[in-house]
Amino acid sequence: MTFRFLRRIGFILEKEFRQIFRNRLMIPIIFVMPVVQLFLLSYAANFEIKNLKLHLIDLDLSPASQRLQAKLEGSQYFIISSQSFEKKTAYLNLEKDKSDVVLVIPSDFQRDLIRYNETKVQLLINAIDGTKAGLANAYLNNIIGEFNNEVILELIGNPQLSIPAKNIVIDYRNWFNPTEDYKIFMVPGILVLLVTMISMFLSGINIVREKEIGTIEQLNVTTIKKYEFIIGKLLPFWLLAILELSIGLLIAWFIFEVPMRGSLWLIYSFAFIYAVAVLGLGILISTFTNTQQQSMFISWFFLVIFILMSGLFTPIENMPAWAQFLTKFNPIAYFIQLMRMVMLKGSVWQDVSQIFIAMAIYALVTNTLAVWNYQKTTG
Repeated sequence: MTFRFLRRIGFILEKEFRQIFRNRLMIPIIFVMPVVQLFLLSYAANFEIKNLKLHLIDLDLSPASQRLQAKLEGSQYFIISSQSFEKKTAYLNLEKDKSDVVLVIPSDFQRDLIRYNETKVQLLINAIDGTKAGLANAYLNNIIGEFNNEVILELIGNPQLSIPAKNIVIDYRNWFNPTEDYKIFMVPGILVLLVTMISMFLSGINIVREKEIGTIEQLNVTTIKKYEFIIGKLLPFWLLAILELSIGLLIAWFIFEVPMRGSLWLIYSFAFIYAVAVLGLGILISTFTNTQQQSMFISWFFLVIFILMSGLFTPIENMPAWAQFLTKFNPIAYFIQLMRMVMLKGSVWQDVSQIFIAMAIYALVTNTLAVWNYQKTTG
């Protein structure tokens, strides 16, 4: 019985691999496209905001204001794109998107700093892009805070008037990403997307292609059981998905220098289950559709939702409660979380066991539904 099962699966695998390698467009799609996308997305999907255009209005022109200006010019986050002595000009620059931020230094800036040990500046920020505005505000507050700590003692010359925080030395370290390189954070998640796209799209159009060319009817009248047919359809793309992951990991290590602090076998163990779950979802979609175009559209519909709600670009914790609940049905969210935990933090089995269990249930449900619906629609 076991020999017959393996023999039938072997025939299906031989047929599938012949179809894959016979198609000239399939090889570039499987091997070239993911590598190109990994390089492009890793450099393009960068949420670090640098070189914000700052319009400076310095009404004081004092040593203190010049010192603050020099500190802004030395920052990687701002470039002083323009200066004036009128707020009207600054407003026009904001409206025309010539400036992102306006910093107004009042005429009594240094005098108040010396006399009252405090002074005020005005920030005007273009908040059409809320994320960009929030980061600009945070960057400016940090720079002004550093300026405050450095300059007060120099201008006042009296340690008794310095701010209390000056006496506290803070030694901070960045864990898991010491260089604060955004690519190290993004590459593990992008790897998951590429494996998912290849698996879901190719498996989704696979059975539909058999329907379009009419060969599925020939397969249905053979002695091959329907669950054997599904397994035979899944295995080639399961192997290709693992191969894609391996190529991506090599590029991540050697090109992007993404660390591997945890167990490589832990990632592969999860990838084995994840690939089965995503391929099962693709097969399930193919059982509901009659053309490759329909299958591609439906797969893309779910894939876009999965990507946007996966935590790749925005933290899941920042989403509304209902959206966080929906992410429990998002396979990409689980894999991205595990990849970042294992690769960047060195998490072990005890840390990710719940993710494994959830994905195993997901794989069981999607493949059971795929086999059941295939039997129902072709039986």
